[in-house]
Amino acid sequence: MPVAPDPQQTPGASSAAWWREAVVYQIYVRSFADSDGDGVGDLPGITARLDHVAALGADAVWLTPFYPSPMADGGYDVADYRDVDPRFGTLADAEDLLERAHELGLRVIVDVVPNHTSDRHAWFTEALHAPPGSAARDRYVFRDGRDGGTAPPSDWQSVFGGPAWTRAEDGQWYLHLFAPQQPDLNWDNPEVAAEFEDILRFWLDLGVDGFRIDVAHGMAKDLTPPLRDLGPGQVHHRMVGVGANGTHPFWDRDEVHTILRSWRTLLNAYDPPRAAVAESWAELDRRALYTRPDELHQSFNFDFLGAPWEPRALRATIDRSISLAVSTGAAPTWVLSNHDTIRHASRLALPPGTDLDAWLRSDGTTPPPETELGRRRARAAALLLLALPGSAYLYQGEELGLPEVADLPADVLADPVHKRSAGARKGRDGCRVPLPWRPGGPSLGFGPAPGWLPQPPDWARLSVQEQTGDPDSTLELYRAALRLRRTHATGPLEWNPRPAPATLDFTRGGLRCVLNLGPDPVPLPAPALLAAAPGTDPGTLPPDSAAWLAATGPRTPERETRA
Repeated sequence: MPVAPDPQQTPGASSAAWWREAVVYQIYVRSFADSDGDGVGDLPGITARLDHVAALGADAVWLTPFYPSPMADGGYDVADYRDVDPRFGTLADAEDLLERAHELGLRVIVDVVPNHTSDRHAWFTEALHAPPGSAARDRYVFRDGRDGGTAPPSDWQSVFGGPAWTRAEDGQWYLHLFAPQQPDLNWDNPEVAAEFEDILRFWLDLGVDGFRIDVAHGMAKDLTPPLRDLGPGQVHHRMVGVGANGTHPFWDRDEVHTILRSWRTLLNAYDPPRAAVAESWAELDRRALYTRPDELHQSFNFDFLGAPWEPRALRATIDRSISLAVSTGAAPTWVLSNHDTIRHASRLALPPGTDLDAWLRSDGTTPPPETELGRRRARAAALLLLALPGSAYLYQGEELGLPEVADLPADVLADPVHKRSAGARKGRDGCRVPLPWRPGGPSLGFGPAPGWLPQPPDWARLSVQEQTGDPDSTLELYRAALRLRRTHATGPLEWNPRPAPATLDFTRGGLRCVLNLGPDPVPLPAPALLAAAPGTDPGTLPPDSAAWLAATGPRTPERETRA
């Protein structure tokens, strides 16, 4: 439904620190809305559907890469950072999207991918045709191999599986921490730094409100010869091991902060200052360094996303996340799902310790997903997420309660993880299936033709159209929660004394959140303003559920306050 713009929410009209309490809606461009019938989502499709995001109550959208790309990794292999891929539209379409978003009071954050380019980028094409030791090759990480050149320069492994080195035709090897089609840039080269500052200015001058920095913890590398091997125990993942403390040869090195400080200076030069959030898989203590006052504004909190469904673990993660954010003057971020993780409506229903790769390989049948349990927990988790201080990042479709599509057939999988791991890992396509907008049609309203990934038929009942106006739907739960959050959830978090067993119970301003993670119902001290479980008894909170109550009474010394 159309939403009139709110002058108080128009970008530039409110506080320059809008991001501190923002609700940011992530749009995976290929899977949001297709306007031209090619089966792939695009910018005009997004522009036409932005009313949905505004009606939800979000403050901003984050767009995944839409730049020209061979799509070896869903657009995270960028061939040209200053244009739009024809599959997604044109630069004029990007400007139209920005204009419409700002009319609706939505800010726009775009992805920037500085760790690597596409192998089709003009720089890399030039590097492949240039001799070893040339200026063109120095923009990337080319090295001679070992064992007479036949073995890679080190034993480093790619996040997507297999060696992180590929041999060029002339015998040198180039580094790619992800797919071979994603050669890593050499951030020791001043030309690389200058190029990306210019790229950021290009999009800021076009009107974007901020950036999400892909692989922010990976740009700086220790390239001092001889390169250090990591040994046979290294994990094919971007998560840095506990205790690395800036010593890993390519993850979370201290030198990356010099780059981020220069970007903060650039962002601050705009009026109002623009914002940036880091995708950093560093350990939580180290991740706080990315949000020091002269660096980025935020860093994604993946510890919260991965926390077990258990009160002590969740509370410890919340407390630690808030404390570390406060230590740098930042605000915490909270996220339950994104385009790289199994959707939480499925993940939260799996038994603790489930091997998620094995679960996907079994097409999601071993162990069998408990659909209703996942639905209950996902709704409860949403109320927890939206009650916490700081900013919340929502992944498209979670407001519809979409589960992971774990049974995609192998012949439709597009994620390079599947191929690079020789099928050992199914990849991330199951969380990227196109959205259902209405029942019927070739793609449930996603576009005029079937989408690039097949949608489960039962998603018709989960479509935006079917859920709109249904007070028991997940969509209406999110809409109500975002309305109440804006007016009631203010100030620091205060843990309430003597909570019921297996619950989390805290107050923020005029809002009290109670989350029941135990097997038995617990009493509620007052009627709920909003309950995650439809038809909840006014005085009872069922298992795996949450409720928001009106906070009453003054702060007492017994309450523990968390900023």
